[in-house]
Amino acid sequence: MKVVTTQTMQEIDKRAIEEFGIPGLELMESAGQSCVDAIISGFGPAGSAVIVAGSGNNGGDGYVIARLLRQAGWRVSVYVLAERSRISGDAATNLERLPLDSVAFCPLEGQLAGRYRDEIARAEVIVDAMLGTGLRSDVSGVYREAVGIINASGRPVLAVDIPSGIHGTTGRVLGKAVRATLTVTFACAKLGQVLCPGAEYTGRLVVADIGIPPQVMEAASGYDLLNEESIRPLLRRRDRQAHKGHFGHCLVIAGSTGKTGAAALSANSAVRAGSGLVTLAVAESLHNILETKTTEVMTVPLPDSNSGHVSSSAYPAIERLLPGMDALALGPGLGRHPGTTALVQTIVESVALPMVIDADGLNALADDISILRRKKSATTILTPHPGEMARLLGASVPDVEADRILVAREFARNFGVYLVLKGSRTIIASPTGTAAVNGSGNPGMASGGMGDVLTGIIVSLLGQRYPAWDACRLGVFIHGYAADLVAAEKGEIGICASDVQDMLPYAYKRLMTQD
Repeated sequence: MKVVTTQTMQEIDKRAIEEFGIPGLELMESAGQSCVDAIISGFGPAGSAVIVAGSGNNGGDGYVIARLLRQAGWRVSVYVLAERSRISGDAATNLERLPLDSVAFCPLEGQLAGRYRDEIARAEVIVDAMLGTGLRSDVSGVYREAVGIINASGRPVLAVDIPSGIHGTTGRVLGKAVRATLTVTFACAKLGQVLCPGAEYTGRLVVADIGIPPQVMEAASGYDLLNEESIRPLLRRRDRQAHKGHFGHCLVIAGSTGKTGAAALSANSAVRAGSGLVTLAVAESLHNILETKTTEVMTVPLPDSNSGHVSSSAYPAIERLLPGMDALALGPGLGRHPGTTALVQTIVESVALPMVIDADGLNALADDISILRRKKSATTILTPHPGEMARLLGASVPDVEADRILVAREFARNFGVYLVLKGSRTIIASPTGTAAVNGSGNPGMASGGMGDVLTGIIVSLLGQRYPAWDACRLGVFIHGYAADLVAAEKGEIGICASDVQDMLPYAYKRLMTQD
């Protein structure tokens, strides 16, 4: 599903009106009708509704909704958070089409709460038509008061285009925001509706066709929201005569004292994700432990002077392993020993294999980010969580979280890498600036080892010779999809990384067998 920024959506509207001659009133009528269709479909053919409207076009959509609901037999009250004189343009035209006895103007704080709070709380559905996707500053005054009244009502809420108070591009809460049950948005989904925290306020998202020409939509720049429909075409079915040599040999360099689980999870997940062969290279003093933890994985001991941490002295042994390998994963559980940091930097500068770098591999790069400009691999994938991303940038976590998609795209372009910025609604960005937002996953994934599983999945896909962009998108989606299957069976609390790892074959099967 295509998602766009608010700026792109404004350009789409402008083209539809100016180049194709579609009147703004017609678009507003279509938008209102689509919301009415959703209300009747969700709440019945008749009932009571309250529309809380702002002074702009979002309010204009609300006036259309009020008129069409009245025509359908609903009892409707409209509360406008502005003086009548402030309503202009298409919104004013639609306001004039409403009978005055159904409209109350509440431009001052205290008016809505003092006179109409109880009526709002009795409505069968509340329509939030206050603030649209153009909001840039914190919600304040009577609008902030109205948000509080709506949220406190406990009634179902339909948000028109976007919940009031959510930034349309970043998904940030601008001071205070409406928590919608259902959001009907127009033409395209907006980034702020699919990125968190905005996604949590959006409720169920319906994208309505309001008559914008297809060629305008196709020409608009946007991002891909990964779902089953978009991911399924990427999956490859296996030839009946295939053997393990057809599905790649992955090398995983991981683990240190106290972190052998990370190494095992990454390597075992590569197996579960479909690799033909997986070799795990670990510190010599930990080798026997990993032999026990990884039944299907081949293991190779690396010299470590009995320290439990590999260092640059291990590079010659690693170099001997490279022939015949198809992809390399570097970092899970490696630790932050100075010698390990030196080894990671040497590998990045010297190894040409397609490569996934995670965890302590990323921390090693953060010590000297210029290493990425000297990388030898043409396909380098970094998979940081926000804390690791902040260290790579020399910034703070709030800086990263303020605009995750911008941060990911700029870093990927600047360093010529594929970036997987993990978290709720993981962002995937390519060196060309293309970006996608993951639609799978759940809060049960907030536990140790999940990132190690993802590393194993992505390196497996690289080893199976999926293009890097496909490997990132498919890897991230199927990781979250497997976790969703686990949550459906067990619930979200208490899920562990090995649960997701074990569910990977079932996730593949479900995606490949559904129409």
